[in-house]
Amino acid sequence: MDPVVTQRPASGLLIAAARSGSGKTTVTLALLRALRRRGLVVAGAKCGPDYIDPAFHAAATGRPSYNLDSFAMDGVLLDAVAGRAGAGSDLLLAEGSMGLFDGIVAEEGRSGANADIAARYGWPVVLVLDVSGAAQSAAATALGVRAYDPRLTLAGVILNKVASPRHRRLVEVGLTRIGIPVLGAVPREAALVLPERHLGLIQAGETEDLEARLDHLADLAETSIDLDAVVAAAGGRVPAPGIGHLPPPPGQRLAVARDAAFSFVYPHLDAGWRAAGAEIVPFSPLADEAPPADCDACWLPGGYPELHAGRIAAASRFLDGLRAFAETRPIHGECGGYMVLGESLEDAEGASHRMAGLLPVATSYARRRLHLGYRIATLVGTGSLGPAGQGLVGHEFHYASELTPPPGPGEALAAVTDAEGKALGFAGHRRGRVSGSFFHLVGLR
Repeated sequence: MDPVVTQRPASGLLIAAARSGSGKTTVTLALLRALRRRGLVVAGAKCGPDYIDPAFHAAATGRPSYNLDSFAMDGVLLDAVAGRAGAGSDLLLAEGSMGLFDGIVAEEGRSGANADIAARYGWPVVLVLDVSGAAQSAAATALGVRAYDPRLTLAGVILNKVASPRHRRLVEVGLTRIGIPVLGAVPREAALVLPERHLGLIQAGETEDLEARLDHLADLAETSIDLDAVVAAAGGRVPAPGIGHLPPPPGQRLAVARDAAFSFVYPHLDAGWRAAGAEIVPFSPLADEAPPADCDACWLPGGYPELHAGRIAAASRFLDGLRAFAETRPIHGECGGYMVLGESLEDAEGASHRMAGLLPVATSYARRRLHLGYRIATLVGTGSLGPAGQGLVGHEFHYASELTPPPGPGEALAAVTDAEGKALGFAGHRRGRVSGSFFHLVGLR
């Protein structure tokens, strides 16, 4: 459920880093759970297109966490989602993705970089600084971050992977020299590592002893981070909640696959569908459940069907029910859902599994190749995502490959470019009432 909106204004912070792998997620989760335990109403958000981290934020805070994306969302939608994320909270902690300034080549404020979000809302930046293999030199990285973008305020740093008290002292010497506050120092501790999978962390719902892990992180924050200083550093604004230009629901009673194989739905889409009056009816393909017959549309999200291909292939009630549903009502699949709507799915060991056969595509996880980036799509025909000619913006992140030839204009879902306008040809498929593609919808364009 969405939070109750109050008149209490929230402030914000961006938890960022100079590069991936610095420990942003660990520090963010530690702060979220620790501040919640102190009685603050704290909210989480994730900068950029990520499904996994927001679920961990939600587990840490007990409230939804939303994605904020300065490229894929126009200003109206971005403000609406940021407002929904922070509604009723004292503090909104936004976790960055990749490096603070990493994005596409675009006009200022629309690059998709974390920095755009901090600048738009005036949120100070707390830099997570991985100091493994460095001492005083780590200050040069922090200094560069502070100087690179005059729109931002660097509130301080949290050191990560600190090897010893002496190591911390040496790092702090450099930071003191340039006047950047140290808000905490997290020791190098293997027990803090969360389990990972090929698209990132193991999902929150699958992580063993998640509550204990989160409480352990909160204990660490209490002993390693100056929580009072972090709260005092927050600032800027969180906009008032609004509807924004959310993509309309593909049906008013919408069957949505939801289990360990199908779990990637952006929270703002789910919230937007509900705000438009749609009823979301979950069902589990892994439990061999068919889409409910009283629904008027079906959505197969992304996830990890490649890890469950044999089980899906054996789920006859699900597959037969999906085929029957498609005879009279629309179905759309994103990424993993698209793979399941196809003819076959080859798993990591090279074994081929028969899928629903509703779209003329065969996919393989054995023939891995990274596909990553924003996608600007123009629909070729009318379907679940809108009328022919509708512009969409989304994101693609997967390792699976298509074994079948690329679609032509008569069967493609959309004509697609990358974020900088480079034509990528036709993508996805549509056949009858069924459609799908590897890109995940974020918003309209």
